Amino acid sequence: MGEIELISGYVIENADSLRQICGPNDCNIPYLEQLTGCRMAVKGNRIEFTQSPEGGDLIIRLLDRLVELSAVSDDISGQDILMEFKALDGRAEDGGSRVIMVGTRTICPKGVKQTQYVRAMESSQVIFAVGPAGTGKTFLATNWCLGELLSGRKNKIVITRPVVEAGENLGFLPGDLSQKLNPYLKPLYDSMEATLSPNTVKRLEESGQIEIAPLAYMRGRSLNNACVILDEAQNTTVGQMKMFLTRLGENSCAIITGDVTQTDLPHNQRSGLVDALERLEGVEGVSFIRFSGKDTVRSRIVQRIISAYEK
Repeated sequence: MGEIELISGYVIENADSLRQICGPNDCNIPYLEQLTGCRMAVKGNRIEFTQSPEGGDLIIRLLDRLVELSAVSDDISGQDILMEFKALDGRAEDGGSRVIMVGTRTICPKGVKQTQYVRAMESSQVIFAVGPAGTGKTFLATNWCLGELLSGRKNKIVITRPVVEAGENLGFLPGDLSQKLNPYLKPLYDSMEATLSPNTVKRLEESGQIEIAPLAYMRGRSLNNACVILDEAQNTTVGQMKMFLTRLGENSCAIITGDVTQTDLPHNQRSGLVDALERLEGVEGVSFIRFSGKDTVRSRIVQRIISAYEK
């Protein structure tokens, strides 16, 4: 084990950046120490740390990343630090971080996979994002589409998902069709309302610029100049997936998200998502982003749970 030596500290001139990186009551410092193997201390606007000689400039590169992140974020959590740490090795080949602009709000991808996902949405017409919960598949897709809508590059967002009943028939649920569907579509509203106010989302929906509907309502339509999201795509049948993909019209794009390990289809029915991943491999204009448990950004405990299930 190399001899521990004191490395010259890292100065952060911007007080707000320093506050975000350190966290409330310096709560992020122990986690930074755990990730980097350094002992750290905050003195004024300077973060001092120790590091073994073979550690190189790891902590400097990580702090550089966190300073960049602090300029476009409201706060920096342990999850943010973890994803920036993981992104260090892949940054050079991935071209650095991309951001999503939703009006005046900025959404930063966390880590290499999310950056690849944003780049795929910018460059491909059909994007498949597949992986476990908590990796940001639906959140990034929804907010990228909101950015396209609010900038005027697209006229409409259509968000859909298959309605698969799990032991309870929709006909027996109270309310009209909209009220019956709300539990199925709530995660999509949550993603939008994380960036825009509920009133703004409602106004865009009432004007027809945002449409959220079950997958069955897509049949027979042609969607032009639109961003179309198919969420929970593992619950589509092969026929439903083909029907959805053939709805795309001029200047439209489709983002398909799902987790092939969490299908609610009958055991004897093939998932349309699994079929499409095999059938469309190598098709021009179609991109595939495959997330894994290590890409989870929801929380460290969720990451550990997913890793346990993947064993």
